[in-house]
Amino acid sequence: MPSTAEVHRTDSVRASREDARAQAARTSDYRPFRPASSSPRIPDGVDPDLLTWAETVAPGGYAHKVLARGTRIRFDDPTGLACAHVIVYNALEPGERLNVADTVKIPWQAYLGAGHPLLSGDGRVLTTISGDTSGRHDAFCGSTTDAFSTHKYGTSAPQGPAPSGRSLFTLAAAKHGLTPRDLPPSVSFFQGVRVEEDGTLSFVGSAGGGTFVELIAELPLLILVANAPHPLDPSDDYVVGPLRIHAWRGEPTGPADPRFTSSPELHRAYLNSIDYAEARGL
Repeated sequence: MPSTAEVHRTDSVRASREDARAQAARTSDYRPFRPASSSPRIPDGVDPDLLTWAETVAPGGYAHKVLARGTRIRFDDPTGLACAHVIVYNALEPGERLNVADTVKIPWQAYLGAGHPLLSGDGRVLTTISGDTSGRHDAFCGSTTDAFSTHKYGTSAPQGPAPSGRSLFTLAAAKHGLTPRDLPPSVSFFQGVRVEEDGTLSFVGSAGGGTFVELIAELPLLILVANAPHPLDPSDDYVVGPLRIHAWRGEPTGPADPRFTSSPELHRAYLNSIDYAEARGL
């Protein structure tokens, strides 16, 4: 039993206030850094003054942010165990959101990697993968559901030891007035899947620690992130590592970028994004 001196007194308003203020100096490895420039692990070559988001997401945690057009978003997997499930929306009109089917159809490529756009159902590029040192990603399986996590781990509650990706997304979405009906299928980074000749899906896992994925916001973005095990992860235990996120101001993909005209389909999608942005004075 703790001694009397170790017990935090909260038996009055004054004691509660003093106890709350005494916690102010306590920190956690898993948290947003404010200001973002105070992050202890800013990626090499990034100007701290340009940072608009810096956060380390706990295993089984989630994150969310509204970001300006042109923002660079970088996910880092320091341990090789992170699994960043991601959904992106047009922040100005969240009814426009990630469409995984178009994301693999328009570039004629089902495997995510550098140069791959993430498209909305409106034919616009929401974000582009501009850098990738992992190569282990997935656009097929989405995140874990409550039923799946409960069956495999015995629980799915977001406050519990094994939250489902779906429950984490639900909490993140609620911060922006969205409901579970507003959650489309997600993509995931750092835990790969491949399609075999017979059509079965094979889990290929991580490329190891120290890899990153970088995105460009082609429109103002609302981004939701759930850091939870991949549905095909064969481990019986709830295994996932920390996820680092940094974002900084930049420019969207423009006509001088080779990606802009890499195919007729992508050219049209980028033009659609620019047309939308210019019509709104962005």
